[in-house]
Amino acid sequence: MENSIVQLESITKKFGQITAVDHVSLEILAGEFFSILGPSGCGKTTLLRLIAGLETPDSGFIYLHNKLINSVPPYQRDVNMVFQNYALFPHMNVYENIAFGLKMRKMRKEEIDQKVSNALELVGLSGMGLRKTTQLSGGQQQRVALARALVNEPSVLLLDEPLGALDLKLRKQMQMELKSLQKQLGITFIYVTHDQEEALTMSDKIAVMSAGKIEQLGTPSQIYDKPKSEFVSNFIGISNLFEGDLKSLDNSTLVLNTPDGIEIKALVNDSTYPRTAIAMVRPEKIQIDTQKPEKEVNFLRGKIIDIVYLGTVMQFKVRYKNRDVFILEKNCDRASEYSLDQEVFISWDFNSTVILPES
Repeated sequence: MENSIVQLESITKKFGQITAVDHVSLEILAGEFFSILGPSGCGKTTLLRLIAGLETPDSGFIYLHNKLINSVPPYQRDVNMVFQNYALFPHMNVYENIAFGLKMRKMRKEEIDQKVSNALELVGLSGMGLRKTTQLSGGQQQRVALARALVNEPSVLLLDEPLGALDLKLRKQMQMELKSLQKQLGITFIYVTHDQEEALTMSDKIAVMSAGKIEQLGTPSQIYDKPKSEFVSNFIGISNLFEGDLKSLDNSTLVLNTPDGIEIKALVNDSTYPRTAIAMVRPEKIQIDTQKPEKEVNFLRGKIIDIVYLGTVMQFKVRYKNRDVFILEKNCDRASEYSLDQEVFISWDFNSTVILPES
């Protein structure tokens, strides 16, 4: 594609008998904040290192600006990388860490000074060039690592879980700052994380990985609202899953019947569907009430077995027969209406049911 900056074609990488990346193909657009999301050991960091040139693929092709770069060494690729542990030089101060790559390119001192000053300002560390990196907080060290990568003005910035070592409040702050910085600079960010919320918050597009393969590629809303597999639905947020036999009720409605007698309806959104499938519904799509719903919806009657206050929402766990269903109630003022062991009705619209293929 004309707007494509990074292309991977059937990339495979093995370490001994372990296949870390298994025939992965991707296209990443210029100016995109692209996240690679998955659990530990799924191959996401290996994929990033392949793009950086720190690993060599066993098969497949890597393109940057539509040019094949499989045999191009890392220092000749128009990319820079920010590592999880920052990889700062402890014997150098902040200025020297950021200027290191520029000095290797034998740039004039005046130009180096200007570029380092601009990079420090960009990451909010103006005036801290002479500080030792060992004197900095984790958040400040992360900013130095970011400045060191950005000062070389790469077309693509690779970030390997750069916020993993930060506490929750600082991580949230840095998420917003990184997203803002990426939009300001217009640089393509390829961001590796295992944090689902982080990926959903920051990304234009997400590739969800499992066991070296891409399970699903899409926008945050596509990944969350329309997962294509049980793995994706479980890995991204909380899911209520119902497995059973699926049949067409009419031209617009499907019905799934579970072995324990639950009937769940969904709207038809595909011309084909499996005979056995899994129905998924997100907790925030489910309503809880003391009265049976009057309109035509999916509903179950069960007993509240847990109530958790989460600040902005209440989480209820309702048991129906031997099955637990999670509900997120946005209106915390209603919490006093409910108590443990109370009989309630839970319901959701047909269009909130997502049909997944059986695992």
